[in-house]
Amino acid sequence: MIYADPLGSVGFSKNLFGILIIIVENQIHTNQNLKTKDMDRLKTTYMGLALKNPLIMGACNLTLDLDTAKKIEKAGASAIVFKSLFEEQINLESLQMEEDLQEYNERHAEMVNLFPNLEHAGPQEHLEKLSELKKSVQIPVIGSLNCVNRPTWVEYAKEMEKTGIDALELNFYANPKDKNQSAETIEKEQIGILKEIKSKVKIPVSVKLSFFYTNPLQIISQMDKAGVDGFVLFNRLFQPDIDVDKQDLYNPFNLSQMGDYRLPVRYAGLLHQQLKGDICSNTGIFTGDDMARVILAGAQVAQVVSTVYKNKISHITTMLKDLDGWMEKNKYESLDDFRGKLSKANTKDPYAYRRAQYVDLLMKPVEVMKKYPQV
Repeated sequence: MIYADPLGSVGFSKNLFGILIIIVENQIHTNQNLKTKDMDRLKTTYMGLALKNPLIMGACNLTLDLDTAKKIEKAGASAIVFKSLFEEQINLESLQMEEDLQEYNERHAEMVNLFPNLEHAGPQEHLEKLSELKKSVQIPVIGSLNCVNRPTWVEYAKEMEKTGIDALELNFYANPKDKNQSAETIEKEQIGILKEIKSKVKIPVSVKLSFFYTNPLQIISQMDKAGVDGFVLFNRLFQPDIDVDKQDLYNPFNLSQMGDYRLPVRYAGLLHQQLKGDICSNTGIFTGDDMARVILAGAQVAQVVSTVYKNKISHITTMLKDLDGWMEKNKYESLDDFRGKLSKANTKDPYAYRRAQYVDLLMKPVEVMKKYPQV
């Protein structure tokens, strides 16, 4: 007769349980390694910075809050562009402060100044917040600068570099105000500012441009020769609107829309292999497929803002997973495997980056009318 040994059974159960734990732990470790290996294919560089993927959080109010910035980092963003430092805002705040301090002066004969002489702190608050962000996250932080006067461009650029940021983004644009000012004058001034900043700072410098230049390709080429490390194409400028009920001007929150990526795609495709600086596509990039589109055209990375406002921070993770899944489906092991595949330099279609779509519409009016019937 065989008797079961209770202690032996307990010992066997413990051993079995231990073996199961080891198996599960090994499986988890294996899955983590596979996940890490898969996400490795998203690695890239931008302006010499090593990035874990091509998704950069663009400059906006979301990056002002440290807790929000950490959530953006955790969601997977490879770098953060801090909200832009605006010289105009600082000047207005300084003027308002001066007016407030002098409002009650000379109310009485013996009174000249009610308050002591105080000076506005200038960009100090912005610089402190930028420094705090840099210390709070592990991913690269890019400062954004938007000035009016040439000396201020250089002064603020130097101060921002001292915060420890990894790179600097210059916002170049010009609102037409004087009919006698030529486009050439404006562009020469911008290139002069760029060259001076490049000579004063050691960190990489990118320019964020609007598409309102007569020939964006020419100014981009000139800035590339001046030593720009990256081009953010394109800046989405805020435009005033009119409330017809109140008959008054107002400034709406000007988010981009799905499909707006087509303009960045066009210029990434035209500029691929034509520049020393890297191309960062910006505007209308909402999904992982949109990121695949701009990289197929030739972009190095992409900046996103509107999609995060509309779809929440967690959407960053979704976009990266979708891009990774698209690469796996198409058997791409790295971004370089398909970067610029559909650029002007590599496409076999000679009309792809010309007026092909418009001509196609002209040549096929019947099909268009069938798709969009008017009666």
